[in-house]
This record gives sequence, C-alpha cells and structure tokens, in this order.
Amino acid sequence: MTRLKLGMVGGGQGAFIGGVHRIASRIDGRFDLVAGALSSDPDRAAASAAELGIAPDRSYASFEDMAVSEATREDGIDAVAIVTPNHMHAGPAIAFLNAGIHVICDKPLAASLEDGEAIAAAAAASSARFFLTHNYTGYPLMRQARAMVARGDLGAIRLVQVEYAQDWLTEPLEQDGHKQASWRTDPSKSGGGAIGDIGTHAFNLANFVSGLDVEALSADLQSFGAGRAVDDNAHVLLRYAGGARGMLWASQVAVGCENGLRLRIYGDKGGIEWAQESPNQMTFTPFGYPKQILTRGGAGTGPEWTRIPPGHPEGYLEGFATLYDDIASVISSGQENDLLPNLQDGLDGMWFINAARRSSDDNGTWIART
Repeated sequence: MTRLKLGMVGGGQGAFIGGVHRIASRIDGRFDLVAGALSSDPDRAAASAAELGIAPDRSYASFEDMAVSEATREDGIDAVAIVTPNHMHAGPAIAFLNAGIHVICDKPLAASLEDGEAIAAAAAASSARFFLTHNYTGYPLMRQARAMVARGDLGAIRLVQVEYAQDWLTEPLEQDGHKQASWRTDPSKSGGGAIGDIGTHAFNLANFVSGLDVEALSADLQSFGAGRAVDDNAHVLLRYAGGARGMLWASQVAVGCENGLRLRIYGDKGGIEWAQESPNQMTFTPFGYPKQILTRGGAGTGPEWTRIPPGHPEGYLEGFATLYDDIASVISSGQENDLLPNLQDGLDGMWFINAARRSSDDNGTWIART
C-alpha cells in the first residue's frame, strides 16, 4: 500500500486542530506529511515546518505558492488538509482544487454561504475531490447506528434529539487574548458562534445517522457572554421530511459540560441513545423489550469500523483517523464511499447556520429549506 503525500494549510505553532489532523492522518499509515503553509507569518511557518520535519523547500510562505509549486512537482502532494480558521477555508480550497489537488477541509465548510458556494463551483470544475472532516461520523457506533436505522431496526423515525454542550466560553476568554476564543467569537472569522462551531457537528451527525433531510427549522440564539458578538447558546426545532421532528441544543456556556455531544433517535419500533464522552457504548431498546447495551466491536456490531478489540477505548482521534483512512481509499481507488462527509454536507451546514440566524432574528419564525 503506497502512502499518499499530504500537505497542510494552517496548523502551525499554537494551533489545536492541525495537530489532531496530523495524528489522525498517521494512525493507519496512509499519509506522509511532506509540505505545508503552516502559518500566515513566514517565520512561524518556517519554524513550525522545521519542528514537523518538513523540508525547507516545501515550507511555503503562502498557500498560493504552495498550490502552484506542488502541482508542478513530480513528487507533489496528493491531498492538502485545510485546518485554518473558518474564514480562511475558501481561498486555499479553491486554489488547490484549481491545481487538481484533493482537498481535506475541516468543518464548517466556510464562514459564509457565498464562500461555500464558491468552493462548490471550484469543486465542480476540478478533477480533484473535496472531503469535509465531520469527525464524529467516523465513530464506529455512529456508523453502526446509521446501519441500524437504514435496515429498519428502529422502524419509522419519529424523534431526533441531539445536543452538543460545552462550558469553555462561560467567561469572556476572547477579551484576554485566548487564541481559540478570539477567532471563534469574531463573526468575520467564524461566521457564527456555537451554532457554527459545534452546532454544525450536531446537525450533521443527526442527519448522518437518521438518514433524514431537514425541511425547515425554528431557532432561538442567545449570546450570554458580555459584549460577545456571536451566539454562545442555541435552541433549534427541526422538521424532517416524512414527518419526523427534532430538537438541537448547542451551548458553549453550559457550566459542567466538557464535550457533551449526545444523540438520541426514536422510531415506532425502537430507540437508540449515544454520548460522545462514553463513545464505546450505545443503548438500543426495541419497543416492549429490555434495553440492550451495544459495545464498540462487540457482539452485534460492525467489526469493519474498529481497529482494536472490545473494551479498548476508541474515540476522538480515531474518529478523524477513520475519515483519513476512507479518504485515502477513495483517492487511491476512485471508488465512492457514502459514509464520508462531502461538499453537500458542507453546504447543508452553511444553510443550517444561515437559517438559524435568520429565524432567531425574526423571533423564531420557521425557515424552509428551498
């Protein structure tokens, strides 16, 4: 199995998500990181590349230079991971798609719907593929849940409850120069607060597992942080095609919550419940029967979505790694994989952010998906 050559835009010194992507890309031995434009600051970019063992001639001062150079090298990169703040997704994504280089982009798709549509146009005109890293879709039990819903184990879906609660923005960290808080609470860089950061994860996961499409939503967004320009709490009602109903809560000011992503789906024959902080267990309750506890890799679950025996925890990093492994297979074989988040998932997320903001601004009016 030939390793693919990976480049990275963003993710230099002091960044969080870049390190996550680098670890994930190495877990299954499918990628080697060989090039990068790791920071908009040339000195930091060079220092970051040196720390990661990237050759000096493949450490670039700008993503534009990197796209042009790598596209013309005989040993140029096969794919690029874009791990910048949201407002810097579109430029690199379009540049590398135009250069014929596959793009692996952190979520959400962009900071604005216009930027998202520009990426979509570039992808349509490119021979390269675009992948979006909604990493929770790579968790084994979420893929198991999706398969159970699809084969009818829950019957006709009636209710979808999803929440993603954190507390890290309870205090105004952005006012003290906290790097992650500063850009995530800047509407020009993030494109939205909790609704865009963790709300899109919740929205995507609910749709991924349920297999349902949202037809309309009604949202109530709040900003509890003093002087905060973006929402830090959101309550959203969802209407799904076919009549199912849903509720989504996303908060970054819920004291005591660390990374509380939780999904519950109920049909007319059964229900499932799962929590990201205990990712290796999921409950399934057929109507009229005792509750069952399914374990990752255990009896009755799909072994193809796990790496190690039951009882050995898999979680956040491995979820990302599953996506990278799947992406490598798609790039190498050309075969499709409908489990991978794609450009349409990204556009769905952009609609969700915009519709939630419009609804909340209009006192919770229902916004239909057209």
